[in-house]
Amino acid sequence: MADEAKAGHLPNLRGTAAPADPYRLPRQRRGQTPQMHGRYPDYDVLDEIAEWDELTRGVVLGRLDDVPPRRFFTEPEWNALTAFCDVVLAQDSDPRIPVLAYIDEKLHVGRLDGFQYADMPDDRDTWRLVAQGLDEAAQAAGAASYESAPCEVRARIAGEFSDGKPRGDVWDELNVARAFAVVMRSVLAAFYSHPWAWNEIGFGGPAYPRGYARLGIDLGEAWEGGEALDVDPVSDVKDRGLE
Repeated sequence: MADEAKAGHLPNLRGTAAPADPYRLPRQRRGQTPQMHGRYPDYDVLDEIAEWDELTRGVVLGRLDDVPPRRFFTEPEWNALTAFCDVVLAQDSDPRIPVLAYIDEKLHVGRLDGFQYADMPDDRDTWRLVAQGLDEAAQAAGAASYESAPCEVRARIAGEFSDGKPRGDVWDELNVARAFAVVMRSVLAAFYSHPWAWNEIGFGGPAYPRGYARLGIDLGEAWEGGEALDVDPVSDVKDRGLE
């Protein structure tokens, strides 16, 4: 893989070499990340698994080896919400973290967050209403369902949802802005508790019982990942007009 920080991968400079990977971040060489791209291509958090206690090791490996089956959502709900999770997490190709499977398990067993907005229904009802709302919004745009809608339609609907804009039909049963907060709380928790996400962001994992000692700006433990591409993601997104 070409070094994206240098110019050798550009069409007029690469000679007979293959074109650069279409994603801007380097291709993952060790371990697994969503879509196999990331800032830490030679880092695999599972290299440190021997440092974890047995319970921690079992919990982390369970997220890889024991993906829960669908038990809470209906099939149409599952399809709509899987597509939504892919949009908001930018999981555009395999491998993907099966975020909705972990949310489905959480809702199935009733392991909720311990609080509920006063103007919102039970989180389980919120998720079902959101799934229905996504499909209705897609149908209003001419698609059979949210899952089958074109990518740009799915992205637009998700963007409007994040801005609290949808109105009519099932959306009138919800405080839309709060509904987005409810679902994204679970989406992000499921995504960033997965070892593939840790590889993507260079996180050193639970590190128990060893613990972390180097606490401070620009300080990291020796076992944490080293970045291969020193580009600020916030300014990069702004420069490319992708806000």
